[in-house]
Amino acid sequence: MSETEQHQARRNTPLDDVSKAIIEQLQQDGRRPYAKIGQAVGLSEAAVRQRVQRLIDSGVMQIVAVTDPMELGFARQAMIGITVEGPLEPVADALAEMDEIEYVVITAGGFDVLAEAVCESDAHLLGVLSNQIRAIPGVRATETFVYLKLRKQTYSWGVR
Repeated sequence: MSETEQHQARRNTPLDDVSKAIIEQLQQDGRRPYAKIGQAVGLSEAAVRQRVQRLIDSGVMQIVAVTDPMELGFARQAMIGITVEGPLEPVADALAEMDEIEYVVITAGGFDVLAEAVCESDAHLLGVLSNQIRAIPGVRATETFVYLKLRKQTYSWGVR
């Protein structure tokens, strides 16, 4: 499913209170058994399984393992602020295709696009900046914010 189709599916899939409760249960523990979730939200295990699959298929949520990049051999993380000349979307799309880029957002403010890079070393980050990001047509300038220590990373903002 393309990103546009996923966005359309999300808009056409209103979340009821039960779906929101399922999401909250999975945000607390992504490995929580469907039977236990069912008990908490008042559905059968099969009904929870179906709802979770619909939420995943529609792009509303995904279930992933969140890791600490430092523990996996990625010694350098950085947020890169990018100033763009011309249309923003082609630059954001090119960044999103790069293996080293984990997060891309089009912004308003001092930068047009923010991208989070996870690299094996400073040399690797330099190569990504010099040979990949700055080579993207439309990239006018970059500013790199190297992470020294990660103090908080959470994905449990809840649902409204």
